[in-house]
Amino acid sequence: MGGGVVATTGVQAAYGHLLDPKRKWYNNRRLIALNAWILLLLITSSTNGYDGSMMNGLQSLDQWKGYFNFPTGSKLGLLNAIQNIGSLAAYPIAPYLSDGLGRRPAIFIGATIMCIATAIQTASQSVGMFIGARFLIGFGLTFAATAAPMLVTEIAYPTHRGPLTSTYNSLWYSGAIIAAWTTFGTFKIQNTWAWRVPSALQALPSVLQVALIWFCPESPRFLINKGHNEKALQTLAYYHADGNDEDPLVRYEFEEIKAAIEFDRTVAANVGWMSLISTAGNRKRLRIIIALAFFSQWSGNGLVSYYLNKVFDGIGITNPTTQLLINGILQIWNLGWALFAASMVDKIGRRILFLTSVSGMIVFFTLQTACSAVFANTGSDGAAHAVIAFIFLFYASYDLAFTPLIVSYTLEILPYQLRAKGFTVFNFAISLSLIFNQYVNPVALDAIKWKYYVVYCCWLCAEGIFLYFFVIETKNRTLEETAVLFDGDEATEQISAAAAQQAGVTHDIKEEKNSGSFQEEVVPELRK
Repeated sequence: MGGGVVATTGVQAAYGHLLDPKRKWYNNRRLIALNAWILLLLITSSTNGYDGSMMNGLQSLDQWKGYFNFPTGSKLGLLNAIQNIGSLAAYPIAPYLSDGLGRRPAIFIGATIMCIATAIQTASQSVGMFIGARFLIGFGLTFAATAAPMLVTEIAYPTHRGPLTSTYNSLWYSGAIIAAWTTFGTFKIQNTWAWRVPSALQALPSVLQVALIWFCPESPRFLINKGHNEKALQTLAYYHADGNDEDPLVRYEFEEIKAAIEFDRTVAANVGWMSLISTAGNRKRLRIIIALAFFSQWSGNGLVSYYLNKVFDGIGITNPTTQLLINGILQIWNLGWALFAASMVDKIGRRILFLTSVSGMIVFFTLQTACSAVFANTGSDGAAHAVIAFIFLFYASYDLAFTPLIVSYTLEILPYQLRAKGFTVFNFAISLSLIFNQYVNPVALDAIKWKYYVVYCCWLCAEGIFLYFFVIETKNRTLEETAVLFDGDEATEQISAAAAQQAGVTHDIKEEKNSGSFQEEVVPELRK
């Protein structure tokens, strides 16, 4: 293959021409193996989704409610919120495990804790024991849920990174589906196994990770940061180029990662917690990360995610069988829309998905509120059925962006040295928002019924304004290239120039910034 000047648009602009067009995920055994290991990481999100849906289902089970003396109000809020309180306790430790020991050890430790915790939850003899087990589940989940998506985004093949990282949070619904249908299937068991069986199944993803995680590749970025350059190069070459460490794609990836890590460590001083607010670029990142975390839980979705039975009670649907059936169907609906959106992130773009998502949520949540009000005043069956329809349409809108993108967008805008710490801030903000939701939502729903929905209608409008002005597009860029969007030309020129010089590619950065494409020259020797 000859060299020459190539202008690329739309496909990983930095090295789109370096990708082997014959190397597809379905015809290359090493890419198949890599994506299989990534699947092992993606199911971390399933554990979290399982928990939320399981608690939703258990609240419809008389066996669970009776065993724990029919919890209501603040006690019910604590049973839901305690997992996130456990997560809060682990956040100060999680980034140091991921950055210090590695992504794989952090996942192993977290999965081991969750296996122990789910055993305790299943064997619970009192509400205190159940609460303690859920605290441990949240504590362990934090370690795994911090490291797993970072490892996905750091080992994925370049053209797969966006969709696969977006799939991570989308698989929240796979756990929710299993939990919803498990509780639906066990609710007729007339003893405590009606809720103990769903509790035991929550351990399944963690058991798989404990058994298999050490066979998964470690992050090349972690290895380079620790000085293990040869191991990093071997990992990139093995999975991205069939073992050829002279492949131009691998050479470019390797040199760009090295240059970016060195820039963050020595020039930008992007190390330590204070770095998150020390530069204008990092403050922009932090503002977006925290906003997305709160938006992901304060968009009205928390009402259905944790208190679906109360929403249904408010529209006269009180039969446990009906509630559980609708919950199970809703999770399948959500998974389908989230996976569709994840596959579109590099085609449609992040910004368009965010704006489309929030616009749809505003419309359908407002209509849901109106129909709830009609039912409250008239008792109309038609209004009740319309509420259910608008719940499904609301979630379709939510799943276009807030399911697939909140994790992937957060990870891709953070440089390596700040990725674990910034992602911890993101998860911490989510836990705070969830704790608020889980305590306030049941109290507010009991007190003012459907009128509480109006608060979320107003809040969704505020979300739309923020997203319009602050979310910027990041599609078709490498993790390292997003520096141009937050840190300015100096960072991009230094990183790209260093990588290009070593890998045999030169870049006209200003031209790329102005036109949206890179102008690249390939050294012929690297394209033999």
